[in-house]
Amino acid sequence: MDQAHDKPPVALVTGADRGLGLALTARLLGEGWRVFAGQYMPEWHELATLSSQFSGALHIVPLDVSSTESVQMAAQTIAATADQVDLLVNNAGILGGGDRSRIRSGLDYATILRVYDVNMLGMMRVVHAFLPLTDRGTRRLVFISSNLSSIAMMSGQGEVGYILSKTALNMAVKIMFNHLRPEGYTFRLYHPGWVRTYLRGQKNMAATLEPEEAAEKALPIFLNERDDEDRLVLLNYDGTEWPF
Repeated sequence: MDQAHDKPPVALVTGADRGLGLALTARLLGEGWRVFAGQYMPEWHELATLSSQFSGALHIVPLDVSSTESVQMAAQTIAATADQVDLLVNNAGILGGGDRSRIRSGLDYATILRVYDVNMLGMMRVVHAFLPLTDRGTRRLVFISSNLSSIAMMSGQGEVGYILSKTALNMAVKIMFNHLRPEGYTFRLYHPGWVRTYLRGQKNMAATLEPEEAAEKALPIFLNERDDEDRLVLLNYDGTEWPF
């Protein structure tokens, strides 16, 4: 990403309290970025600790992506101190309480709607609210999806709400791509691997990647240019392509 030399590039990372979002925030800061970190859980203190290490470069912003009011307030807060946002990382997401309901045994529709509201509509709220800032930046939009979103590859059952929400996210990103790519926006739709996150409340030690490892793999893909920017692809963490 081409950047001006007189000031650091600016990123917004949603869901930055812990896990992948926190690791991406730390890595961007280490590479000289100014980062606005969307905070949903102030009881987690890792962002505050990181802020003490990167005074002036890390800005913690309350952000609940399921609330239009919260998203708009965050956009206003950031606009008061930043002229633009160069990189917008839509990372915030929930699993939905481990909803493994089945078609025959009954679906938890309230949980599914909640997961949709966060995982799909949440990122739409964020992109819409921040367009005035991203319009003035280098126009890179990142969306954390999942290999489970691939209809072509889907063979399991899993958490119904989570899987549906990530597949819907892919289509929403495609619609955004159709609107915004002609305006110079570039997109990264990304599966970060099986990361040791807190989607189930506790850190999932059965997973294969620490958040810091996942962030190390992700950031070059987020920041570097591609030779096929006019084609939306679902990228795996190793750079290969997942079918939709």
